[in-house]
Amino acid sequence: GMRLEDWQRVVIAAQACLPVLRLGLRWYEGFHEIIVYPAGFVVEHEEVDEAGVVGYRRRALSGESWLRGPVVLAWEDVEHGAREPHDGSNVVIHEFAHKLDMENGAANGMPPLHPDMDRETWTRVMQRAYDHHCALVRRGHAPIIDAYAAEGPGEFFAVISEAFFEQPHRLQRHYPAVYAQLVAFYRQDPGAAPWRLL
Repeated sequence: GMRLEDWQRVVIAAQACLPVLRLGLRWYEGFHEIIVYPAGFVVEHEEVDEAGVVGYRRRALSGESWLRGPVVLAWEDVEHGAREPHDGSNVVIHEFAHKLDMENGAANGMPPLHPDMDRETWTRVMQRAYDHHCALVRRGHAPIIDAYAAEGPGEFFAVISEAFFEQPHRLQRHYPAVYAQLVAFYRQDPGAAPWRLL
């Protein structure tokens, strides 16, 4: 990791607090550590294929969230997210959305919903949008959100959370039902007013 100045901590905190602005900090009680590297970092993950063969894959990342562990961030990407608050890409929002998602025990695109939200509606809306996104990516068409969202429902939730806060009007135009679910979950409507992080 790297040693952070106070202003860098504030840049991270400002972006990390955006998803829980109306939810409260209790949603982040499950972890207490953020590791920051100067730039992207390489991790090696164990993977098991359909035949049960275990292998290892090295990947370059700009962020990572561990279940019951830290959030890991690349400073250059954190800084980019603060400087470009409307480009749809924000590693801090992405990784902290994973933390919210993991409140149910896994990053699977199903965070703990509020009592006034319907689980079946959430699942139907998100699955339909995820399937549409994956079809666009498979066909080589330009997707509405980052193609990385096709990696799985957990990544889809994190990527649409980035879009929700950074490009709310675009997300609302292309995926209005998803946008409505995120308004209900995050208890805020970033499309109703312009947002500036810094």
